[in-house]
Order: sequence, then structure tokens, then C-alpha cells
Amino acid sequence: MSNTIWITLLTIAIGTYLIRLLPYLWMARKLERENTQEGIANMPSWLSILGPTMIAAMFGTSLVPGNPSVTTWFATFVGVMMTYLVWRRTRSMGWPIFSGVAVFGVVVVLLG
Repeated sequence: MSNTIWITLLTIAIGTYLIRLLPYLWMARKLERENTQEGIANMPSWLSILGPTMIAAMFGTSLVPGNPSVTTWFATFVGVMMTYLVWRRTRSMGWPIFSGVAVFGVVVVLLG
């Protein structure tokens, strides 16, 4: 690999780390400051919804196939349904995602 790819990967890794680290450090500093001032430390509402909002954004973009066609849209639908059904049965995160991705792949290979 060329140096450009390594620099790009390093930049992405650092950016991903900072996106998670900076809100944590900001909140820890704010809570420490409020505790020393005998105040009640309340977490801002935007910080409590940041994680679920980011997950919803990733979920929305992952539902759109990379190469949209009737087959990939059908495979996406079947994969989502399988993910939901397995989640209803197990109430976990690992098996539903695994089964949804596996079914998606099987449908694409069989119909593609």
C-alpha cells in the first residue's frame, strides 16, 4: 500500500476516536467543575441523545444498497425482516445482525 492509504486510514482512526473522546472529556470536565461549586450536575439533553442519533443515522445509511437494483432491495428487505425476527426471539444484538447479513448475502448470491 502507498503512504497515502496509510495516512488516510490513520486520519480516519484519529477522527473516529476524537468524535467519541471529546464529548466524554467535555462532560467529565463540566461535572467536575459543577461538583466543586456545590452545584447539581445535570447532563445536557443533547449529550444523552447523541449516541442513539448516531446509531439511527448509520442504520439509515446501511439500509440503502451499494448497487441499487431489484435484487439488492429485495435482499435488504429479507435481511431486515430476518434481523427483526431473530431479535424478537433472542433480544440480543449479535445473532440478529449475523443472521440478517447472512440472509442478505444468500439472497444476493442466489438471485444475483
